[in-house]
Amino acid sequence: MAKPKIFVSYSHKEADWAKEFAQALSQRGLRVWIDQLAVKAGESIREAIEKGLRESDIFVTLIDPSTLSSPSLFFELGAAIGMGKRVVAIVPADFDPSQLPLTLRARRFLIKRTPEATASELLGTEQGIDSEA
Repeated sequence: MAKPKIFVSYSHKEADWAKEFAQALSQRGLRVWIDQLAVKAGESIREAIEKGLRESDIFVTLIDPSTLSSPSLFFELGAAIGMGKRVVAIVPADFDPSQLPLTLRARRFLIKRTPEATASELLGTEQGIDSEA
């Protein structure tokens, strides 16, 4: 059985952490879609995101107060839910969960730690995913 493909959504101020997180997931044998590595020069970003969402199994979004007003978050989140993807939010330790949109508040979310620790925790919450490549 193929490992699930994880789509990573984030704000640009979280770009470095998101890339390290994606690399930590990849090192654990998972397939990851992240725009920094998947969108080629000259390619339509919106089309690439839509394709990445369609081909993914799990939608992971990094949440901070600035992303809660981002139209991109709601577009990607709505598309992921509409496509029946598993949705996982990652929030800062001091984040007030009541600030999450209801669709995220109603799901188990993860607390943002180091990229490696958060990747390990995500693996621990996903049935059928193990850390063996």
